[in-house]
Amino acid sequence: MGTVSKHDDVTAVILAAGLGKRMKSTRAKVLHEVLQRPMILYVVDTAAAVAGDHVIVVVGHQADRVRKVVGAHGAALFAHQAEQLGTGHAVQCALPLIPEGCRQVVILCGDVPLISAETIEKLIADHRRHRRHATVLAVEVDDPSGYGRILQDADNRVIGIVEEADASAAEKALRIINTGVYCVDRDYLSAALREIDSDNAQGELYLTDIVSVGHRENWNVGALIAADPAEFFGINSRRDLQKVERILLKRKL
Repeated sequence: MGTVSKHDDVTAVILAAGLGKRMKSTRAKVLHEVLQRPMILYVVDTAAAVAGDHVIVVVGHQADRVRKVVGAHGAALFAHQAEQLGTGHAVQCALPLIPEGCRQVVILCGDVPLISAETIEKLIADHRRHRRHATVLAVEVDDPSGYGRILQDADNRVIGIVEEADASAAEKALRIINTGVYCVDRDYLSAALREIDSDNAQGELYLTDIVSVGHRENWNVGALIAADPAEFFGINSRRDLQKVERILLKRKL
């Protein structure tokens, strides 16, 4: 296992506002249990290992229940996303709670419980080493169906992330995908979020659009390719939940 440090100047924002209709349940998705433990708590623990008390959870569906579960577990702040208008909007809701002394913001997904603190530490280190404005955590997979594709130029700088619904046939053939995890300079994040719009197939504010904003403004945006695709397996259905449980059980052996 790698070394993990708590960074006083890093804030972790966890996106946890969705209902998760494919779970076929009235319970907020992040409260579904993985090995008898709400999946959101795995992500909160991972975030706290890197960011200490600087953890913000964006809540929406069943906000009070999510607050209660997370609040009983440990220290966190909560941003309320009253309407689910996209991932970019979710992060906008968290911006006012980010501490003044924060240099970087790590953005995580509440339904991706397998990501490790060591991987996030590598992301922060890579971001700082290359003095980027934003770093996307990416992974190469055999079947990229359903995921946002990473678009890069000849110098391997990230110039955009295109969602499946908006991708051309050539873009759909790309196998390096967005994990939904980012390390972003605080000032860049605030500026880029002011520039994004909802002109896309879903009519939402995509967080991924901060990358194309950066390319347009000639900011330094890059990607770190993670080693283990399993860490980024998101839970969208009961079958996904069972798969994550099997992976965790193997890890415990």
